[in-house]
Amino acid sequence: MGMCLPCLGGQSDDYDQPSPETRRRQMAEAAEKRKREDEGRGVKDPEALKRKQQKREDIERKAEQSGGGGEGGLRWQVS
Repeated sequence: MGMCLPCLGGQSDDYDQPSPETRRRQMAEAAEKRKREDEGRGVKDPEALKRKQQKREDIERKAEQSGGGGEGGLRWQVS
């Protein structure tokens, strides 16, 4: 028994583990990279898509600000 890993007995210096801070940073970078790749999947120009989404959000915000009391933005003309 105990002969399975004799080479790892006291040689932990060969296997340097990154500090928790470095490990967290690497994991965050990998997550951001995966997110960027997933966002761009199936889209020819991801930057153009982001610009369109930003423009749409800006238009919605402006419409909410000038909406005037939650009337829904529809106006009826009574003849």
